[in-house]
Amino acid sequence: MEGKEAVLKLQQIVGKNLHELAIEFNITVHKNGRTNKGWAGHVCERYLELPINSSQSPNFGSWELKSIPIKTLKNGELAFKETMAITMIDPVNVCQKEFKDSHLLAKLRKAVVVARTVGGDIDDPSYIHSITELNLIGELYEQVEVDYNLVRNALLDPKLGFKSLTGKMGVYIQPRTKGAGHGSTTRAFYARTLFLKQFINL
Repeated sequence: MEGKEAVLKLQQIVGKNLHELAIEFNITVHKNGRTNKGWAGHVCERYLELPINSSQSPNFGSWELKSIPIKTLKNGELAFKETMAITMIDPVNVCQKEFKDSHLLAKLRKAVVVARTVGGDIDDPSYIHSITELNLIGELYEQVEVDYNLVRNALLDPKLGFKSLTGKMGVYIQPRTKGAGHGSTTRAFYARTLFLKQFINL
């Protein structure tokens, strides 16, 4: 299935409650007392009749599926609840590859983002807000390349290295701890909400 086809099919469930679809497609939101963090994306993958996938290459050949939660502020306006994880940072790979050949660009270039509204609790209804393709061109491409090179140059510098990577880096894309948080030694590229705003109208 190509990205354009996936977008068209996903647009048919805009406004649908993902919890109801999770039941229909037998996707667990809670497992062994823990929340399945990827449940919303898994629902979309099952709806598209695709295998659940999280490899480092773009998921389905020419495109990549991402899910991002949107919250409602006290004034009634919508806002992104969090940044969007893109791909893990493999220091060796990043050092070897320029931006044009990077996993980061491969993941972003043909991304299909499912934005969904969420409540204060995981069990509150979650409705699909919009389906958006991330087409990285022009100034956006250039700034993301700058952000990538900031990370790459830090990794290439013996005085800095992997431990110097911090969420304060990058305008659109930031390197940040992924996983357990405090004490975690893994990092991933995350898209800041400022980046998401360039594509998704709330």
